[in-house]
Amino acid sequence: MTLEELGYNSHWEQLRKSHHYESFGIGRIISEHKERYIVKTPDGEYEGEIIGNLRFTAQSRSDYPAVGDWVAISEYDPDKVLIHGVLPRETVIERQAVGNMGEKQIIAANIDYALIVVAADRDFNINRLERYLTLCYAAKVSPMIVLTKVDLVTAGELEKLTHSIEERIEQVPVIEISNQTLFGITNLKKHLKEGKTYCLLGSSGVGKSTLTNNLMGTRVMKTNPISSSTQKGRHVTSHRQLHVLEGGGMLVDNPGMREVGITESEEGIELAFDTIAELSVGCRFRDCSHTSETGCAVIAAVDHGELDRASYENYLRMEREREHFDSTIAERRMKDKSFGKMIKNYKKDQGNQ
Repeated sequence: MTLEELGYNSHWEQLRKSHHYESFGIGRIISEHKERYIVKTPDGEYEGEIIGNLRFTAQSRSDYPAVGDWVAISEYDPDKVLIHGVLPRETVIERQAVGNMGEKQIIAANIDYALIVVAADRDFNINRLERYLTLCYAAKVSPMIVLTKVDLVTAGELEKLTHSIEERIEQVPVIEISNQTLFGITNLKKHLKEGKTYCLLGSSGVGKSTLTNNLMGTRVMKTNPISSSTQKGRHVTSHRQLHVLEGGGMLVDNPGMREVGITESEEGIELAFDTIAELSVGCRFRDCSHTSETGCAVIAAVDHGELDRASYENYLRMEREREHFDSTIAERRMKDKSFGKMIKNYKKDQGNQ
């Protein structure tokens, strides 16, 4: 195994030099679970521990290493390394942290392509697809839609599903597969390029772990059946894991996501809803919110049946989430600024005594 096979190239080497990490080794984070890291290098896999300075200077959780990151390391034990720094990320797929408004959660870093996995037989949801697309576009990651469990629906049902995707989502490849019969797996492998990193996104129970096993050609991930009582997926993958594919390329498997919260991803929303962005050029007001304004070209398109109403309503929901996230961030920064000013004044008063 070489660094190049892990995705390392001249770009990362330049970043390594510009950040003065030449005296350190380089590895890639392949697993992270509650601040426990596994770092992969050409020599093997090591348990990684971040140094105190990196922990002390971190301003938020996003400053800590994430799966997919390239890190500067030094060995201090036969099976352990110290993590001294994280090379600047090329791309970051992130969502709003569950239960922590105004906080982000990194799903994976330095991803080239995202495989959005949806099942054809259960809670197929185009609104959720558009959410995943927004995360991808905000991160500047190219998306592909993988429609699994096609063996469990009829040909007519499958045609309706793919048609509904194509009506709402343009210029995104849709690959149909069955993890059980292996239909479409060979076709999917043809889309995976050597030296590129892929990330699986999707809800629990759609077949991400089984797909990982099929793409790896061996059982590397535990799998469970769908709950017979709730018909919902069970969390099998408990943490993020990067795998090196046999034919080249890297694949990140993720725990299933029941919540896909939107952060400050204005560009991502515009790209995911490009039809609305194009229509908005014809709005009477430049700052049109597309909710109730006179002369709104978007509302007119919905009323005339030229724009899918469900997609429009999903767009409005995500816009409200984004605005709320932005306002929460602004409020938190204001509080931090006020607190900092208070501490500064306190120290000044103490010095004058």
